Amino acid sequence: METLQNLSLGLSVALTLTNLSWCFIGVFIGTVVGILPGIGPPGAIAMLLPLTFKLDPTSAFIMLAGIYYGAKYGGSTTSILLNIPGEPSSVVTCLDGYQMARQGRAGPALGIAAIASFIAGTFGVLGLMLAAPPLARFALRFAPPEYFAVMSLGLTMVAYLTGKSVVKGLLATFFGIWLGIIGTDLFTAQSRYTFGQVELVDGIDFTVVSIGLFAVAEILVNMESRVKADLFKLPKGLRNLLPKLQDLKDCRFAFVNGTLVGFFVGLLPGAGATIASMISYGIEKAVSKHPEKFGAGAIEGVAAPEGANNSDAGGGLVPLLSLGIPGSNVGAMLLAALYLWGLRPGPLLIHEHPELFWGVVASMYVGNFLLLILNLPLVPIFVQILRLPYFALYPMVLGISIVGVYSVNYSFLDVWLMGFFGLLGYLMRKLHFPMAPLVLGMVLGKPTERALRQSLMMSQGDFTILFMRPISATLLSAAVIILLSPTVQRLSLREKKGPQRV
Repeated sequence: METLQNLSLGLSVALTLTNLSWCFIGVFIGTVVGILPGIGPPGAIAMLLPLTFKLDPTSAFIMLAGIYYGAKYGGSTTSILLNIPGEPSSVVTCLDGYQMARQGRAGPALGIAAIASFIAGTFGVLGLMLAAPPLARFALRFAPPEYFAVMSLGLTMVAYLTGKSVVKGLLATFFGIWLGIIGTDLFTAQSRYTFGQVELVDGIDFTVVSIGLFAVAEILVNMESRVKADLFKLPKGLRNLLPKLQDLKDCRFAFVNGTLVGFFVGLLPGAGATIASMISYGIEKAVSKHPEKFGAGAIEGVAAPEGANNSDAGGGLVPLLSLGIPGSNVGAMLLAALYLWGLRPGPLLIHEHPELFWGVVASMYVGNFLLLILNLPLVPIFVQILRLPYFALYPMVLGISIVGVYSVNYSFLDVWLMGFFGLLGYLMRKLHFPMAPLVLGMVLGKPTERALRQSLMMSQGDFTILFMRPISATLLSAAVIILLSPTVQRLSLREKKGPQRV
């Protein structure tokens, strides 16, 4: 009963004309930021933060939160249409979303991304509302050994992203891990693998690698192709541009999977939506009756990661608002904003400023609905981009990629690196190396190394600390099972086929 009263208070705050306007502005800016590669929610919030000083803190937080989860909606648009991940968490969406676009199903892909985002985002807010304090206390039980186990669990998803060759997938993963640890060693403050380039002291930005591997490599592959430019032939009629009832039925488990995985991964500081989307994708492929369709245009491969990265937003606000612990770069920016407004995030925030906490929670319900009605009608308009002929489309894609990469650090080295990774992606496609494991390794390389070294410092070099703690032991056991399951499945299939051959 008390929760309903609090939600009623939140709705009375969120549904005022002023806060509705700021909510719409936030989700609109977030959508644009998600579409444009390179800027990202942290950059957008950093630029707009000085403008919020004269605003009411509740209105300002509603707008900034709208940018946060709105960008997750927008990131899927360029991933599906142009194979350009607008957000790091949208990389997984490229795998099947872009293939659906090539098959003339860009509309259903965009539609299912919006619907999955709405469902998962709404239930993620429900989790924030009902379970914030107890779940945040549970997340505090995670120390470096538990974080290493979580990262290891994420890395085992390579078992479902390798394609036909596990060896090639593992090689790509190890190369990605190496890319992830380029820069300054956090423990010794020594630079490593920078090759004398000062710009690499902070490491290689994820945006540079992802845009090079996916967007630039796609351009190079299609430039040598002699296929006619009607590859993106689109069906006529609005009805064919939106998901069908069968599509929604096929994605029913993906909605649940993305919601739960995204929310619980969001609770863990440092995990992030990219890990959530990859784990969700791996689970979806693992339980599918037709895993061979993933990577070739499976609509569930769009719904699961898109749901996960939106549900992650609700989970990420749990430790931020209830404990004052940021779980990501965006969380750190929002935490700084709260301090600048004279507010102290933590257990007392909910009691001392209920109008802010419950107003933000209620505004996220409203914002998810606004994003749905904003994005679904735009699907037919977005799809028209694919009607452009190749000679116009690919220069546009390359131009967007260059501007997006340059805007990250304003460095020409990043642009050259994008070209290098574009060539690398082209060669990987020619040699049938999967690119998703490389991305996974890069995302998890540095946090996995940091968690492992912190764990060994805690135990004075004793590796058994990873297996003696219940949570880490459970997660590592799950990681081993996931890693071995594809091999077990192949062996069982061989045994079944053996007697038939005789």
